[in-house]
Amino acid sequence: MATDPDMSNPENAQQEVARLAALDAGGLSTELLGDFLDVLTAAVSAGRPLTRRQLGTLRIKGDAAARRGVPLRALLDLYLSSVWRLWRNLPAVVDAEVNPQAVVTAGEVMLRASDDAVAELTEGFQLARRSLVRAEVSARREFVDDLLSGSADVAGVLGRAENFGLDLAGPHCAAVVVADKPFTDASPAIIDVERAVEGSKGDAGTLVASKEGRLVVVFSAPDQRAVSHVLDSLRTSIRQSRVDDGWSHRIGVGRAGSSAAGVSSSYREAVDALDFATKLGMDAPIVDARELLVYRVLLDDRPAITDLVETVLTPLLGSRGGAEPLLQTLFVFFESGGNAASTARSMHLSVRAVTYRLTRIAELTGHDVADAGERFALQTAVFGAKLLDWPAHRG
Repeated sequence: MATDPDMSNPENAQQEVARLAALDAGGLSTELLGDFLDVLTAAVSAGRPLTRRQLGTLRIKGDAAARRGVPLRALLDLYLSSVWRLWRNLPAVVDAEVNPQAVVTAGEVMLRASDDAVAELTEGFQLARRSLVRAEVSARREFVDDLLSGSADVAGVLGRAENFGLDLAGPHCAAVVVADKPFTDASPAIIDVERAVEGSKGDAGTLVASKEGRLVVVFSAPDQRAVSHVLDSLRTSIRQSRVDDGWSHRIGVGRAGSSAAGVSSSYREAVDALDFATKLGMDAPIVDARELLVYRVLLDDRPAITDLVETVLTPLLGSRGGAEPLLQTLFVFFESGGNAASTARSMHLSVRAVTYRLTRIAELTGHDVADAGERFALQTAVFGAKLLDWPAHRG
């Protein structure tokens, strides 16, 4: 049969105080108290405050608690509960009738020790938390860079992905948002987007971060329906956040891929899609890399497309007014499906002016838009010129 500890024994009394204080603090380990009760008892008996060395030990305890994930409130509860529970067991309090003044001195020492203990524990805890946060931020940034660049060890990236809630075994997509104002890791939009996207999927398998001024969202993409759902949530979140307050923005999305390599490829496709959209003057709010594959094909063999552009379009440089008006006419003409009237309306020209320009282009290049074969070469060259920013950047 268990017996109550002999509370007249100082050691038993302190052990019981520590046990009950730990329960008050939600079941923390009494190890976090260290020798605090011994130190406090000795300080009260001597009528002196805690020494600098003893205070330094408390700071170390605060550091250790933070690194173990103990909440600061629980840690302080442990220490303060142990203080008031220890009070009645102190020799000065037990012998209060014999020496009342000793109780006053003991109370002053206890109150000061409690104040000093809270200050040191808090300082150690907060310094450790700042260090941990910096380490977490640094690790997250390094992971994001390694994941998106595709240059790091794949096995290592996959292992670290789990720490950030990502299971890259299945297909994932990368969506990239650009806006007038660059994104940073401190942008409030990141939290808004993270909540919106995670909420739309019902899990936390999403990574939201900034990269080179863009907002990047990596998410699970088992099918196209899931991709569309996330993009809708992303657009809604951006519209409702401050990001859309007087800003213009666009979303590029890459194709889904598995493993770290799939994410990296999807990210590059999303960035390329945004770049293509800018060069081609597209105004769509969402640019899907799947719909721009033909442009990637054009640039995959850059020497070949450069040669085509130079060969077909160089004669336009000799026209009065330069090549730009004729190039823009061709671009709008092809975008309108080869409709001269629609081209005229878009360019605020007369149909006769458009027709004249097309005739002049045929005379200079030898390629007539009315001929299917010549039109294909001319159209390919025109879109190639847009992507290469020709003739501003020739060669």
